[in-house]
Amino acid sequence: MPAVVVFEDERCRNLLPLTYWRTTCELRTGYGSLLDHIKAHIAATDAPADGVSGEHLALYCRPEMAAVVAARFTYPVNHPPGPAGALFINGRLLLTTGIEPSPAPAVQWDKDVPLVIFADPPLCERLTPEVLLDPAATKRVLAHLPPHCFIDSPRLVRYPWDLVQVNADMLNHGWKQAGEPAGMQGRACEGVHCLNQGAIHVGAGSTIKPGVVLDAEKGPIYIGENVTISANSSIEGPCFVGEGSLIQPGSNLRDAVSIGQRCKVGGELESSIIHGFSNKQHDGFLGHSYVAEWVNLAADTVNSDLKNTYGSVRVPINGVEVDSGQIFVGLSIGDHSKTGIGQMFPTGAVVGFGCNIATCEFAPKFVPSFTWLTSEETSIYDVERCLEVARRVMGRRQMSMTPAEEARFRALPAVARQIEKRPD
Repeated sequence: MPAVVVFEDERCRNLLPLTYWRTTCELRTGYGSLLDHIKAHIAATDAPADGVSGEHLALYCRPEMAAVVAARFTYPVNHPPGPAGALFINGRLLLTTGIEPSPAPAVQWDKDVPLVIFADPPLCERLTPEVLLDPAATKRVLAHLPPHCFIDSPRLVRYPWDLVQVNADMLNHGWKQAGEPAGMQGRACEGVHCLNQGAIHVGAGSTIKPGVVLDAEKGPIYIGENVTISANSSIEGPCFVGEGSLIQPGSNLRDAVSIGQRCKVGGELESSIIHGFSNKQHDGFLGHSYVAEWVNLAADTVNSDLKNTYGSVRVPINGVEVDSGQIFVGLSIGDHSKTGIGQMFPTGAVVGFGCNIATCEFAPKFVPSFTWLTSEETSIYDVERCLEVARRVMGRRQMSMTPAEEARFRALPAVARQIEKRPD
């Protein structure tokens, strides 16, 4: 039986700072990660009928991420697939359908990017992680393969805002994939108002406090297990709230919000993704944004997601501006970054990994990784000091880094200096 290999390509750099700490397939939209979506649909291929097991799924990633990823998953990482050949799937592919098998080795391209490759054993030997991370080498190795349409109308995630733009569609898709699991398994207090109750799921151990409005008239609402929705909050679907998260009193979530596990959320959120283990507990606006893990947005932190001209937003990817082609683009903020109270961000702002920002004014549109930024000065955030704070923050949720993650953390300042174009 062929293996399934989910691989990274060199355009994972366009998804920084979100991919400093994870592979592209670990990025989330809708109910889960891109890898979750691939696993959910791979049963339509030659994989086992009950889905993909560790025996049949493998991951190819940047060599410097291999130890980190191997500690997070039970799947083989950067190991050649078995002797039966393999189906290679780009980790940036947003998979919402099954994959049409090919009887012989073949490839589906999106311009110059391979989306899906069916490889026989000799080709598997040549498709190493290093080759797939090198566009020129990939083209040479695949030049002889005939084209095949494995997927109709494929969608590829190119930049962070793509994950936010497709979030509404993926939230609706996730509800259908879950079998439209309407039901109140948790506890709803007296005074809770549900609109279109047939499109609302509340997981076991969750509590919905008095005065909460769950409005599923524009899309389904999925609340996971052990979630607390505090009093007088309003949640408009489509929306997903992950296991163990807390929605603070008086919160307003609308227009496609996806919240991962064990987050603390308050204030106003619109069309945004919070990956997991992050806080935005207080008043303040977050719109069309992607917040990575272990981020803390302090009270009254706000971002702009729309220019006064209603024009296309330019976003500084690694410090170099890219025209998004979108009217609405908010903040992308990397893992282990923090803001001070009242922090403001301009439209399309990007904050790197491990930053501390407290300016009492608009932050720059691009804040490089490991920046300590205040109204008085800009300096480099010492990696050991940042790591100590990260350990303290993770410990508050009874979590800790693996040795591989600590090594990656310490290596990131040098990595970021090579990639990011700093203002100086």
